[in-house]
Amino acid sequence: MRTDRREIAVALHDVEPATFERVALIRDWLADQGIGRLTLLVVPAPDLHPLQDRSEPLVAWLDERRRAGDAIAQHGLRDRCAARPSWSPRRPLTRPCRPDAEFATLGAEDTRRAVESGWRILRLAGLEPAGFVAPGYAYTPALHAVLTRRFAWWAGADRIYRPGGPAAGLATSPAVFPVPAPRTHQPLTPLRTRLRAATAGRVLRLDLRPADLDRPRQVAAVERVLTRARGRVPVTLGEAGAAG
Repeated sequence: MRTDRREIAVALHDVEPATFERVALIRDWLADQGIGRLTLLVVPAPDLHPLQDRSEPLVAWLDERRRAGDAIAQHGLRDRCAARPSWSPRRPLTRPCRPDAEFATLGAEDTRRAVESGWRILRLAGLEPAGFVAPGYAYTPALHAVLTRRFAWWAGADRIYRPGGPAAGLATSPAVFPVPAPRTHQPLTPLRTRLRAATAGRVLRLDLRPADLDRPRQVAAVERVLTRARGRVPVTLGEAGAAG
C-alpha cells in the first residue's frame, strides 16, 4: 500500500434547504479549483421537518453529486443545541451549550433517537449517508457508541473513526477552519489559515461553510490553500488516510 500519497479532504458543512443555493455555488467553485471529490455534510431536519419536504431540488442535487463521486455525511439531526441548562446551586458554573453543539447536552437515549431519526430521513430521501460528522465536532461517549451501528466512519476535528478501529481513531491534521471557530470564538485569520494548511501532514483537511463566499479575504486565503494543494489527491473524509 502507498504511504506517500498526499491528500486533501474538503468538507462542506451545513447543507440544508436554506443554504442550497450558496452550497451549490461553492461546490462549482471548488470544482474549478480542482476538487473533484469532497464530503457534503447534510442536515436531515434543520427545522424538524425532513429536508425532502422542504426542497426536492436539494435532494435531487445531492443525489447527482453522490453519483459524481462526492460523499454524503449526516450532520446531526437539526444542527442545533436545543437545550439551555438553567442555573442551579448544585452546578453554579453550568453554561448553556454552544449553539451548534447539538449532542452536548443529550442523554444516551435522546442521542440514539436523534441519530436514528436523521439517518431514516436521509435514507427515505434516497441519500443513505456513508458517514457522520457531529455539529461543531462536539462528540460525547454516548454519541460515539451509537455511531458504530449505522456508519462506516465518523469524523472529529482531527480524527477519523471507523467501527472496529482504534478507539482513539486515526489522527489527521486539524481541519482548517476559514471562518471563526465556535470552540474559541476567535477568527482564524487568512494568514493562520494558510499556515495551518502549510503544516498539514499527509491529509490536509479543509472545512468550508455556506457563509464563506461573503468573506472576500477568506475566499482569497482558501484559493491560495487550494493552489498550493494542487499536487494532493482530493478524497472524501471516509477515504482520508485509507491509502496507507
